[in-house]
Amino acid sequence: MNYKITCTSVLRAPLTLSGMDIPTFDDLIAAAARIEPFVHRPPVLSSSTLNRELNAEVFFKCENLQKVGAFKARGATNAVLALSDDEASRGVATHSSGNHGQALAYAASVRGIRSWVVMPDHAPDVKVNAVRGYGAEVVFCRQAEREETTRRLVAETGATLIHPYDNAMVIAGQGTATLELLEDVPDLDFVIAPVGGGGLLSGAAIAAHAADDRIRVFGGEPEAVDDAFRSLRDGVLYPAVSNPETFGDGLLTGLGRRNFAILQDHGVEIVTVSEAEIVDSARFHLERMKIVVEPSGAVGLAAVRKLNIQGRRAGVIISGGNTDFRWLDR
Repeated sequence: MNYKITCTSVLRAPLTLSGMDIPTFDDLIAAAARIEPFVHRPPVLSSSTLNRELNAEVFFKCENLQKVGAFKARGATNAVLALSDDEASRGVATHSSGNHGQALAYAASVRGIRSWVVMPDHAPDVKVNAVRGYGAEVVFCRQAEREETTRRLVAETGATLIHPYDNAMVIAGQGTATLELLEDVPDLDFVIAPVGGGGLLSGAAIAAHAADDRIRVFGGEPEAVDDAFRSLRDGVLYPAVSNPETFGDGLLTGLGRRNFAILQDHGVEIVTVSEAEIVDSARFHLERMKIVVEPSGAVGLAAVRKLNIQGRRAGVIISGGNTDFRWLDR
C-alpha cells in the first residue's frame, strides 16, 4: 500500500488522553505496511441514484468485501502480527458478536497460533460458523457477561487479550480503511462510519484529520443503542445499552475508554438512525448497488441520508457484509 496522504495536523494531547496508549498517524501508516500481504484493498463504489437523492457525491468504501467480510480483519491482523513471539505463543482471545471474532481467528491462523472467541448466545449462526471455520474455539455467554467471561478465559489459558476496539494496535489497523478511502477519493468534506465500540470511527478520525483537519467526521449509530451519541453529547462515557433490540447486532457494545477519548479530541459527532432507516439502507445496498451489506454496515448510509451534504463530497465506510438476511422479513 503506497499511501501518498500528507499529514497536515497532529493529534492533540488533552487531559482526556493522559495515561493511555493512543495511536498516531504514523502508527496507521506502519499498520498499513504490516497487514498489506494479508488483507484486501476493497473498492470504492458510488450510486448515481443516491447522489441524485442527496444532491451530493457519496463514495462507499466496501469493507463488506474485506477478508472475513468486515473491516475487523485490519485491526485484528495488525494487533496479532505486532505481538512478540512470547505473547503469540500463548494464543489470543477476545469477545465479539462475530466480526472481530472472525477477524481474530483469521489473524491467528495467519500467524499459526491458537485463538478463543467469547460470543453472545444470540449471535447469528452465520457468524458463529465463520469464527469456527477460521479455527477458533468459541465460548458462549450472555451479552452482558462477555467481558467477565473473557477475563476468566484469559486467566485460565494464559492467552493474550486482543480487545475488539479499545486497543491501540486494533485502532491503527482499522484506520487503514480510511487511509485507502482518502487516497482513492481526495478532497472529501465528510467521512462517516458506523460506531459500536469505536475502533473503526476513532481510526477514521485520526486518519481524516491528519490528512485534512477540515474534514468533518460522523458516526452512525442505531437509536436503540445510542450510548455513543449520549456520551459525546454529554462528555460522559456511558455504558452500553442493556438488552437493546436492533438489527445492528455488530454495534451493541459501548464505547471503549480509549476510543471515547479519541472521538472527543477530534470533535466527532454521532447521528442516530431508526431500525426502519437501517433496513431501508441495507435494502438499498442490495437492490440498487448489488452488494450484500449487513444492517450494522448499512448504518453509515442511513446516517449520511440524515446529514445536510448538498453539493459536498462524503466518504462512507461500509463496515461489513456478514448477515443471515433475517432483516429482509421486516
